[in-house]
Amino acid sequence: MPRPSQYLHPQRELVTPRPAATVLLLRDAPSPDGKNQFEVLMTRRSAKASFVPGAYVFPGGSIDAEDAQAHALADRRATQGDAQLTQAIAAIRESYEELGVLLARHADGRMAGEADLAALDRHAPFFAQCQARGLRLAAEGVYTLARWITDRDMPKRFDVAFLVARMPPGQTPVADEAEQFEPVWVRPADALARHEAGQFFMIYPTIRTLQRLARFDSIDAVLRACASEQPLWTSCPRGGMLAGKPAHYMEDEMPYGELALVCPDGQMHHTLDWQSEQPVPLLKNLQRLTAPNPGVMTGPGTNSYLVGDPATGYFAIDPGPADHEHLEKLWRAAGGDIRMIVCTHSHPDHSPGAAPLATLVAQYGRPRPPVLGLPSAPTALAAWAFTPDRALQDNELLTLEGQGPEGKITHTLQVIHTPGHAANHLCLLLREDALLFSGDHILNGSTTIINPPDGNMTDYLDALDKLDALCAQQGAEFILPAHGHVLGFARQAIAHLKAHRLAREAKVLVAMQAHPDGSLEDWVRIAYDDVPEQLWPMAQRSLLAHVERIEAMQPGND
Repeated sequence: MPRPSQYLHPQRELVTPRPAATVLLLRDAPSPDGKNQFEVLMTRRSAKASFVPGAYVFPGGSIDAEDAQAHALADRRATQGDAQLTQAIAAIRESYEELGVLLARHADGRMAGEADLAALDRHAPFFAQCQARGLRLAAEGVYTLARWITDRDMPKRFDVAFLVARMPPGQTPVADEAEQFEPVWVRPADALARHEAGQFFMIYPTIRTLQRLARFDSIDAVLRACASEQPLWTSCPRGGMLAGKPAHYMEDEMPYGELALVCPDGQMHHTLDWQSEQPVPLLKNLQRLTAPNPGVMTGPGTNSYLVGDPATGYFAIDPGPADHEHLEKLWRAAGGDIRMIVCTHSHPDHSPGAAPLATLVAQYGRPRPPVLGLPSAPTALAAWAFTPDRALQDNELLTLEGQGPEGKITHTLQVIHTPGHAANHLCLLLREDALLFSGDHILNGSTTIINPPDGNMTDYLDALDKLDALCAQQGAEFILPAHGHVLGFARQAIAHLKAHRLAREAKVLVAMQAHPDGSLEDWVRIAYDDVPEQLWPMAQRSLLAHVERIEAMQPGND
């Protein structure tokens, strides 16, 4: 984790989330198109509510101590744990109190009906009334769908179990007209469309839940997916600013890791818009300036990083193409005090700016910073020619030191040789803050091209293992790629990337076996059928790398 002294914003203590439960009550509703043949019950919260006033939500609320004490009144599945049972009981109680819907049955198996609802008082103790009428709570029919934890920046937070159940037959929801109003049955896709049109206000977790619910075509399909007794997803979203408006993201979305790095306590200070006019501060000792070279291969552009501070001077990592305006902005952001320029590899969107940047620094009276990296290998294309002032060694340490108001300041980059994308590819670990600069070896939002002969798939996968071991040893949780936002959950990201590569390799093998005399063009249609056809020419390069690896692993080819 980064040093606390390097955070841009003072950190504040998070509010502890309160346990809560909500239930998505579903009913069959055949549709002409055969999709989403069910509706979900939603209700509008009071405009005076202290939490998300006026929003359309699912019935639910806080889990009370009495919910955990009511297990004897509920029927449960054999696989339903005590915590899940308590959540189900809370959701049943809340759906009754808020909407008059009662998931309960008589001893003879009959579900509670209108007569039972008429006999109960929604303002009197719920469990005592159920027990008096011989009703058992139908908790065995309530399943875990997801778990949402309120954003870290909220003054009131909840840890909410999102549950699903069938609507009991013969009942009509009636809002309590105090907390909830306007119960409505709606298909997930229709609720989303109405929200998009500004007619159906919902908060982020509700929207995301409906988006995932819309993928199912029946209630049975939803319940089958929930049979594992585990949430289909767990999320505590993070927010930032995008196009001047708040935007939220789940853990598997590209900006999440960057928001976690810059604002770990969830404050919405960070702007996510890509721009090349000025550096984006990520920490006090870390700035990113994205070169104005967006494209299919470069995404929003090549990220140049400045590591350091005025007391130590700066490392410049991947100065990018020889774009004078971009280099001058890097130079100005460092106050002209760039001590070393490090290139992760020799590709033309990474290294050509190194020598001009070094010259720019020297022109204004400071010592010319050395350009560091690995020279291009003989296998590299002529356009990738690169000769550093000094070749770096695997595991070499590069250090900046200075004296600050609170004592000595040190920034240390550890060099890691990671061939695969290119034979001379390096990654860098900022040891004091456990940050991994991954160059093109790991990207955010896409997979890097492995282009033989300078690229090698076996080397690439081996280097992923090397990086995973380093992250485990150093406690690195963030990866800063040359293209895209900061990645969080570093080891999970590496594991996912390796699994993706091996899954792609399995598809390549299937293609080769199906068409043993086929060409790369034949095989790419099968192995990359999930990739847009216009990208197949580039995909063929990585396909060739997989083919070479597969052939090298065949018996007799060792």
